[in-house]
Parts: sequence; C-alpha cells; structure tokens
Amino acid sequence: MLKKLTLSFLFILTSTFSMSVLAQQSILLLGDSLSASYGMQEKDGWVMLLNNTLEQEKAKYRIINASISGETTAGGLARLPGILEKNSIDYLLIELGGNDGLRGFPPKLIKNNLLQIIELAQAKNIKVLLSAIRIPPNYGPRYNKMFSDVFTHAASETNVVLLPFFIESVAAKPELMQADGIHPTIAAQPLVAIEMKKILEAVL
Repeated sequence: MLKKLTLSFLFILTSTFSMSVLAQQSILLLGDSLSASYGMQEKDGWVMLLNNTLEQEKAKYRIINASISGETTAGGLARLPGILEKNSIDYLLIELGGNDGLRGFPPKLIKNNLLQIIELAQAKNIKVLLSAIRIPPNYGPRYNKMFSDVFTHAASETNVVLLPFFIESVAAKPELMQADGIHPTIAAQPLVAIEMKKILEAVL
C-alpha cells in the first residue's frame, strides 16, 4: 500500500513539474546591438537582467536571446529559419531595423524584410511582437518619417503587436548613453530591463 502511495505521489509530482515546464513560454528575441550587450559583458545586458528577474519571480516566460551586434533585417531574415528549427518558440520579438536605418537603406527594403520575418514566424503559429525603432534626427525629417512608418505599416499589414521603442526613456538622457549616443550604458541596462518587463507584461 505504501509503495502504491509513493508511486502515486511521484506521478503527481512529475506531472505537476511537467505541466509547469510546459506552461513556461519562450520569447525569441531577434535583435541587434541594443539587445546584444554592446560595450559590456552579456551578464550586464538588459536581457540577462530581465531573465534573472523572471526566474526569481517564477514567471511563465523566458527570453531566448538571438541578438547580434550589427545585425540588419536581412541578416535576421537569413538566420531565422535555422533558429526556429533548433528551438520551440511561442513568441518572436523582432528588434531589428536600426542598423538598416543608420546605413540609409531604402524603407521599402526594410519593410519587405520585416514582412518576410513575420510571415516565417506566423507560418509556424508563432505570435509576433514588433518593436518600433528610432534613429537619430540628423537623417532628416523625410527619411525619419518614412523609416518610422515602416514599423507601423508592417505591424498593421500583418496584424501583429507593435511595441514602443524600448530604450526611448533612456535615450533622452545623455548620461545613460554610451559615447556613440546610440547604445545605453551599463547603468541604463536595469532601467531598460524594467521598461521591457512592463511592455511584455502588458501584451502577454
């Protein structure tokens, strides 16, 4: 009788653990240097900080960081199929386009790449989140407007959630930005992690 009860308890415990694991959702972050701990160690970047917080809080989602410094929308598009083959993904968070804009790529090309990335994910029933991206104003009002519209239109045409530019609050404070004026400092990373946590919790 004791053996049966022990086996029953182990079965319940194992089942509960399995359900807990299955309940945890994965977010694939396909991004560039803003999410790739540029200028610092990975442990100091906002993604690692956020994952640490989520683990402590026993949250039901984790971020799989597939961000690479210097990545473009074309690069992300080329890498995505291989990443999806190796990982089970519930959400895809796209944080790309900044490097395209800084290089003055045609907005139509950027949008086309984003649409293809989104379509790849949606074909696998992966929910997509698209982050808006901003570039410095010195590119001129016309290009900046066309660039910003890329994300609005891509999200609208594919019916995906458009997230706000996640470093907007720190980008306005020079003391929280690195010398290049593009990447947040180490001191800014916890603030970015908090902001992104709020953004994700609002949509998940």
